[in-house]
Amino acid sequence: MPRRYRPEKRIVVPDTKYDSVHVAMFINRLMRGGKKSVAQRVLYDSFDLIEQRTDQPPLEVFEKALENVRPSVEVKARRVGGSTYQVPSPVRGDRQMSLAMRWLLAATRSRSGRSMAEKLAGELMDAAKRQGAAVKKKDDTHRMAEANRAFSHFRF
Repeated sequence: MPRRYRPEKRIVVPDTKYDSVHVAMFINRLMRGGKKSVAQRVLYDSFDLIEQRTDQPPLEVFEKALENVRPSVEVKARRVGGSTYQVPSPVRGDRQMSLAMRWLLAATRSRSGRSMAEKLAGELMDAAKRQGAAVKKKDDTHRMAEANRAFSHFRF
């Protein structure tokens, strides 16, 4: 990261089917080896599965899942006088969304069996209901920040 200037944020073009920036960002994170069409097909197939199983708009379930996984605080390691403390600090909005997407994908990939579209649909539906591994990761992060609240005066 440069010290003298802050690079400008890249503008993400919304996806063509749902006209959503978050969907486009999620496709980019889902993509492996530059195969964007494969990532799009996986996500859209999982959206079709969500629509069949829940009878709700898939974009609504997706947004609800992201909202339930977004962390508001996180812990950062800070060295003070030879000791390392886990210092809780608030999370910026763009980092919240980035962490939520990463955690959802990590939880999806760690699920067993079936196709990627089915695993993704299952994880998104679980996260929308405040269940699943991604929501557990968020709760663990919040619990760790709460446990280390005594060190919050070491914040930068």
